[in-house]
Amino acid sequence: MLDTCVVRSWQKSDARAITRWADNPSIARNLRDRFPHPYTLADAKRWIRAAHAYDPPCHFAIEAGGEAVGGIGFDVFDDVDRRTAEIGYWLAEPLWGRGIATAALAAVSDYAFQRFHLARLQARVFEGNDASMRVLEKAGYEMEGRLRRSVTKGDRTIDSFIYARVRSD
Repeated sequence: MLDTCVVRSWQKSDARAITRWADNPSIARNLRDRFPHPYTLADAKRWIRAAHAYDPPCHFAIEAGGEAVGGIGFDVFDDVDRRTAEIGYWLAEPLWGRGIATAALAAVSDYAFQRFHLARLQARVFEGNDASMRVLEKAGYEMEGRLRRSVTKGDRTIDSFIYARVRSD
């Protein structure tokens, strides 16, 4: 696989690749429970349909070596938080540490600020996910705080960290 990536819209043909790469406990343990494990072909097809419902698009495939190897996207909050979005991402484990997640995060962050009327992008990182913290920092995000015992994954309740990048006007 290459050390470069393309961020693009999800395609129906991505379902098998998503299933192959996403069905990994090392990925699922650092994501919200809505990211299933095991990750099935039906889950992949359901996600692709859901991603296409957003207009303008805010959920994308990360492609490397000609196939979808990860995902990245953001959800815009509402009410008084309407100028804030939460961003998240995952990447196939064999590609960790190559700068791909950082490149994708920087590109999608720039897109979010250009296309949406956002003042802030934020990400939550679970305790122990030091690699994701480095990705965020390399993409211009700063750690703003630690939320003690704020996440329960399986039978463990752990801390999480809030990282943010704000629009530079």
